[in-house]
Amino acid sequence: MTEVDARATVGQAAGRGQVVAWGFWDWGSSAFNAVILTFVFSVYLTDKVGDDLPGGISSSAWLGWALGIAGLIVAVTAPISGQRFDATAKRKRSLAVLTALTILTMALMFFVHDDYHDLWIGLVLLGFGSAFFELANVPYNAMLRQVSTPATVGRVSGFGWAMGYFGGILLLLICYLGFIAGDGDNRGLLGVPTDDGLNIRLVAMLAAVWFAAFCLPVLFAVPELPRTTADPGAAKAGFFGSYRVLWRDLRELWSVDRRTVGFLVASAIFRDGLAGVFTFGAVLAVRVYGIADSDVLLFGIAANVVAALGAIVAGRFDDRIGPKIVIVVSLVSMLICGAALVVVSGPLMFWIFGLSLTVFVGPAQASARSFLTRLAPPGREGQMFGLYTTTGRAVSFMAPTLFGLFVWLFDADRAGIAGLLVVLAVGLAALLMVPGPDRAAGPEQAPAGE
Repeated sequence: MTEVDARATVGQAAGRGQVVAWGFWDWGSSAFNAVILTFVFSVYLTDKVGDDLPGGISSSAWLGWALGIAGLIVAVTAPISGQRFDATAKRKRSLAVLTALTILTMALMFFVHDDYHDLWIGLVLLGFGSAFFELANVPYNAMLRQVSTPATVGRVSGFGWAMGYFGGILLLLICYLGFIAGDGDNRGLLGVPTDDGLNIRLVAMLAAVWFAAFCLPVLFAVPELPRTTADPGAAKAGFFGSYRVLWRDLRELWSVDRRTVGFLVASAIFRDGLAGVFTFGAVLAVRVYGIADSDVLLFGIAANVVAALGAIVAGRFDDRIGPKIVIVVSLVSMLICGAALVVVSGPLMFWIFGLSLTVFVGPAQASARSFLTRLAPPGREGQMFGLYTTTGRAVSFMAPTLFGLFVWLFDADRAGIAGLLVVLAVGLAALLMVPGPDRAAGPEQAPAGE
């Protein structure tokens, strides 16, 4: 794979202010993840807007298909997008454009009224927003090396993940207390009318403003990647030409560094298991362990808190002992806590073992990003994180499919936990066969943000 000057990407922007500015994008992006995609707007689409949808296909099924199509778009375009971000030295510009498009789709969700005729525009907006958001993560993750040194990449990655969790927690609390809490025709401390879904539509607008405000620091504080001349053909290649360049680089990567290929495969599997933990956690809390509907959001907030704290603490260990050990310990601990959840019952046991399980989600996510950053050839981070996104999308069917299969086979929702554990175990087994990255953490390297 073509090399570029490492000085173009490593340690150029490792000051405290630039690290914080970079982390604020994670903080702001929680508006899409937590409010739009997970807890609020997607639920509004399926339970309110599409509640009276005629025909034999449920609104939940349409939601799954819309997100599936968005995932396919991301899987096809992410690798060449990352490649072109690197070759044309436009990571920050690409991040700005993709973030702006995500925010635009969020703002337009205000016009999705509580009428099943509006379900389609809602699904289109959510699908496009999801695709833009996933693609924005490619240049954002690639910038990790620009705001860290080899000695601090683990803690900086963990800091970013923690910022995302804490940002989501605060915004969810604001949305819940201000617009959602209570009963009747007016909700929240602001007394917002629920007629025509106005309170939820305003939440979508608030989420858009939140993301817009907190995405700005990284765009001003972190410098653009300097242009290099190592591979001018990649910068000039068109859409289909970019795939030829990608295929060439993948062949070279396979021949010279199968460790990276192995990690991309292993991380795709265990990251799907991590996503499944949050995706199905709320369903299991209510249907299996007797958590009240009103308490699910509280558990979600608590889960985000412990995951954030775990990411911060693990970031320190990542830099000292390497990301592989952090991920392995996290996955093993999750398997133990998950196995306990299979046999225990009641709300208290779910709070204990559910939170114990989620405390290891943040470390695994943050150290996976750190792992790939340490492996990526300097100047090729965008392409590597494009592949990182694509491989994750390629196996994103595993956790939902095995969850549903185990529920069907054993005729019990609880059995779905075992399906998620299988995905985590397979990902762990694949990771154990991948050598950990070298850690160039010399004492002469000043820690980022310290």
